[in-house]
Amino acid sequence: MNDTYLETTKDVYRKAAETPDVGLCCTTTPIWQLPGLDIPKRMQEMNYGCGSTVHPRDLVNNPNILYVGVGGGMELLQFSYFSRQKTGVVGVDVVEEMLTASRDNFSEAEKLNDWFDSSFVDLRTGDALNLPVEDNSIDVAAQNCLFNIFKESDIKKAMDEMYRVLKPHGRLVMSDPVCDQAMPENLKEDERLRALCLSGSLPLTDYIKKITDAGFGTVEIRAKRPYRILSPKHYDTQENIFIESVEVCAIKDPMPEDGPCVFTGKTAIYIGEEEYFDDKKGHVLMQNQPLSVCDKTANALNLLDREDIYISPSTYFYDGGGCC
Repeated sequence: MNDTYLETTKDVYRKAAETPDVGLCCTTTPIWQLPGLDIPKRMQEMNYGCGSTVHPRDLVNNPNILYVGVGGGMELLQFSYFSRQKTGVVGVDVVEEMLTASRDNFSEAEKLNDWFDSSFVDLRTGDALNLPVEDNSIDVAAQNCLFNIFKESDIKKAMDEMYRVLKPHGRLVMSDPVCDQAMPENLKEDERLRALCLSGSLPLTDYIKKITDAGFGTVEIRAKRPYRILSPKHYDTQENIFIESVEVCAIKDPMPEDGPCVFTGKTAIYIGEEEYFDDKKGHVLMQNQPLSVCDKTANALNLLDREDIYISPSTYFYDGGGCC
């Protein structure tokens, strides 16, 4: 498969911009209900994502926000709810019809929300593989069900671009489908299935490695949920292929010497007789108090082979407050 798959993707989303396709994607998280936020119906119908990238804890202190792959503009509107400043949110899309549809949707959003002004959003024509954004200028970047479309070499380019534009300690918030089963080659090569965010799904470990290879020193797996099944009844496959959606935050922290801190929802609990356990490496476990730990720390604690330290399996849900 060559780069013609990108043209197929553009064609799919040109049509979806002109005529909203409610079934194109189905977000696995509810649309944020926030005080004073009214989302236009057409904008909801054009919510072509598999999760959410809008998390209030990321959006403090008036951040500069970048969203790549604008869809109908819903997440741009949600980001603007927290920003409320001229050009505080930059939206980038390669499909001109999507940019036009978003502008129309923002005009409707202005009628429904007295706080919103279309000038809050700076819409730019551009490519995720070559972002029209300056180096080290963005506090929070986001994409929803976009990187899943790319071939692996292009995912690397897209990750590198996000890393480039983020400020130190900036956050890249993403939602993409993942699949730990082997995806049949014929489905991988199906340009339309890739455009529909299905056959490009990577195993979660490979997806995380793409992030850390770009240089992100901290990775948070915030949620993982069932998303789709590719059934032999409807697709050219010999077995059901189970796809999940994952919500991830990658932080542009310095890369630790012993490798990235990846949080997949593991917890350590010390149940010994002492008041606390100190591993002398910066991790203090208070007696019977759970502490979220990255996978690296969990592995190190497991190697101690202590009966008084319990390490939970990955829950694939992490909400901060961890060891690092």
